[in-house]
Amino acid sequence: MSAPGREQAFELLKKYVKNESLITHALTVEAVMRHFAEVLGEPDVEKWGVVGLIHDIDYEMYPEQHCVKAREILEENGFPEDYIHAVQSHGWSICCDVEPVERMEKVLFTIDELTGLIAATALMRPSKSILDTETQSVKKKWKQKSFAAGVNRDIIAKGAEMLGLELDFIIGETIKGMRKVAEEIGLKGTIQ
Repeated sequence: MSAPGREQAFELLKKYVKNESLITHALTVEAVMRHFAEVLGEPDVEKWGVVGLIHDIDYEMYPEQHCVKAREILEENGFPEDYIHAVQSHGWSICCDVEPVERMEKVLFTIDELTGLIAATALMRPSKSILDTETQSVKKKWKQKSFAAGVNRDIIAKGAEMLGLELDFIIGETIKGMRKVAEEIGLKGTIQ
């Protein structure tokens, strides 16, 4: 069974997610997942992107069943098991017990929270732009526990460890992925 493509996935997302900031987050994670697929030489960049796009499909309507309700929604809409497992696994040890096993799942688990920290860091810059946000700035903010306090840094660190990649590399590549959609995600700022 072939998975629904990006367009169908986005239509489905908009059916379940109305909050603009959640849609922006979905687009951010999609771009970063696509970027990591390219960097890591993964053959199915589209799949990585779609999984990133739909990862929070149940979050707005079913917050108490986040990552659990997703299975039902995605099954009903013809998504294959590997997509569903990936979506569920980003909530591992937070709201569900589906463990990230595949590299795609581990990347999603790691960068989901990280994109929030990076976006918050970018918005603190005079330019309010991701285009001049650097790894070093994010690392400084990482150490300030009161900054973007909702971002679970332990999850990001655990994900980096599971991937066997340096945190600096992951932060740098996540920034690069976000830069590709700077305008769409509202982080182009004042840079021309």
